[in-house]
Amino acid sequence: MRHRVAGRHLKRDTGQRQALFRNLMSELIRHERIRTTEAKARSVRGQVEKIITLAKQGDVHARRLAGRTVSDPDLVKKLFDEIAPRYEDRPGGYTRMMKLGQRKGDAASMVVLELLE
Repeated sequence: MRHRVAGRHLKRDTGQRQALFRNLMSELIRHERIRTTEAKARSVRGQVEKIITLAKQGDVHARRLAGRTVSDPDLVKKLFDEIAPRYEDRPGGYTRMMKLGQRKGDAASMVVLELLE
């Protein structure tokens, strides 16, 4: 039974899944738009929104907490200096998912996950 088991496993063990989510979040912060499968985008979307909300606080503690997830200091700087001020008046919903159709090789549904302007 799956009582109180949240989140998608994506057929990966814990370490692989955490690394995948960190990489997806880092690339989304770096490029502000990524192309990935729908399942991966749905899984990482909530975490990205939480880290942007954390960055809106702007204090040192929030920077250190964000640095746990996004290990590149340049990306943490971009998150706090460029991305968070953009959403100062917005209470949530910083990302958008647009469906692209199916991938040719395995028919996985593909999406573009992007930060709103």
